[in-house]
Amino acid sequence: MPTAIQAETRVPQNQIMTDAAPRLLVSRACQPQDTIVRLNEVAIGGSVPVLMAGPCSIESETQIRAIARCVAGQGAKILRGGAFKPRTSPYSFQGLGEAGLKLMRQAADEYGLLCVTEVMEPAEVERVGRYADILQIGARNMQNYPLLRAVGRSDKPILLKRGLAATLDEFLMAAEYILCEGNHQVILCERGVRSFVDHCRFMLDLAAIPALRARTHLPIIVDPSHAAGQRELVIPLALAALAAGADGLLVEVHHDPDRAQSDGPQALTPEGFARLAGQVQGAWQIGRQTRRFADLIPHV
Repeated sequence: MPTAIQAETRVPQNQIMTDAAPRLLVSRACQPQDTIVRLNEVAIGGSVPVLMAGPCSIESETQIRAIARCVAGQGAKILRGGAFKPRTSPYSFQGLGEAGLKLMRQAADEYGLLCVTEVMEPAEVERVGRYADILQIGARNMQNYPLLRAVGRSDKPILLKRGLAATLDEFLMAAEYILCEGNHQVILCERGVRSFVDHCRFMLDLAAIPALRARTHLPIIVDPSHAAGQRELVIPLALAALAAGADGLLVEVHHDPDRAQSDGPQALTPEGFARLAGQVQGAWQIGRQTRRFADLIPHV
């Protein structure tokens, strides 16, 4: 199983505070240079975009192996999949639990992938960490402070999703809970926020990408699948996110989305993911230019 390598930069605890005001660990005032989270040969926040892809839920060995083979063949480096699923309805499919974690680990290893999955409670951090390379904090748990502190004591990189109605300050302060416990391997994930729109599931906040880049040194990825809620919108939103300066994408892919047990309508088919993967580099090149504009935004 791959072993996490610490983020490239560390800030001593005694630099958190200044005489005048808090000097937040997430801020560029505390650390001007970008943090790059490295796992083996994968660098999140580095010089190439990172694709994380896979199903919303791990459903079976056949399913996760087929999807792992698909996404690895199109250049994804990290397999995503849910073993513990926080669903709106208590009667919906809740995931396979540890059995799902084992299946995802086996599929990831078979196709040379890392893997990311959600952890939902402090008591599960160690167990999920035995299988996953990256621990995800879901949008509904962004302000679950005991959980944030628990993953802050882990040696695993943390993928922190923005809450459904969280401001950027609230988002960054959630990340601060993790960093102040000693874990500086934090990856921010914009996944859309609640709004009045009815043409998509959530409103993807593209402005958050340059705004966050001006405020923080942490890498930023985007989940266009949860924002879109329908697969026809996923590729345009994904490319727009890369063009706006995102470091990578977290995308749902399913080999048979019409039969998926969760979020099938927003999952790309293998053919759709292949189309997206073929356009990533072009959008990424635009994003490299876009990043320069973030320097014009006053640092907070």
